Amino acid sequence: MVPVDDAVLVRGRLAVPSGARGVVVLARGSDSSLQSPRLAQTARLFQAMGLGTLLMDLLTREEMEERRTRQLRFNVGLLGMRMAGAARWLRREGPTTGLNVGYFGAHTGAGAALSAAAFRPDQVEAVVSRGGRPDLAGAVLPKVQAPTLLLVGGADTLGLDINRRAYEALRADKRMDIIPGATHHFQEDSELEQVAELAGEWFLQHLGDPRDALKDGAEEAAPP
Repeated sequence: MVPVDDAVLVRGRLAVPSGARGVVVLARGSDSSLQSPRLAQTARLFQAMGLGTLLMDLLTREEMEERRTRQLRFNVGLLGMRMAGAARWLRREGPTTGLNVGYFGAHTGAGAALSAAAFRPDQVEAVVSRGGRPDLAGAVLPKVQAPTLLLVGGADTLGLDINRRAYEALRADKRMDIIPGATHHFQEDSELEQVAELAGEWFLQHLGDPRDALKDGAEEAAPP
């Protein structure tokens, strides 16, 4: 269980390979992330690239069962604060202490990730949206400071329009890549592998490992 604030625990699955160069929070937002095979496959591919992963739900089990779930699923402010809460926990706990954090959001999780990056820029170093709804972050998009990569399926006509408008609103270092032939589901293994490769390279480029910086600083401070 992941403590996202003083009173809320959500389900999560943490995996940290030896020598991890950062850790990525992955979330769908609208549905259970832990039950998404595509998100789980992406997490495994990130791990193979040397990145830790936290696959997490943004709603509690009880919230998912309540009738008001639809309202909660599109409350990107709430979901974003929970994503930021998970990042805060990762920076302080166990094998991920001191590692830089990235957000990987799919579907409404993309809006949550960008909302979290806007409201708590100190908690995140990079953001990737996969076939998501970055537009749900709305007016806070220009406040995002973390480098942001938008990944969109070439066959997702609506998604292309949504992501192009969100891209224009972003003021941070940004890039939008289009995966030829893919829909917003990214159903083919080859499409998921391409997504993971592009996203993983983005995270490795921007997360780095702050522990290396501390080590370099100690070496510079050491007497000759």
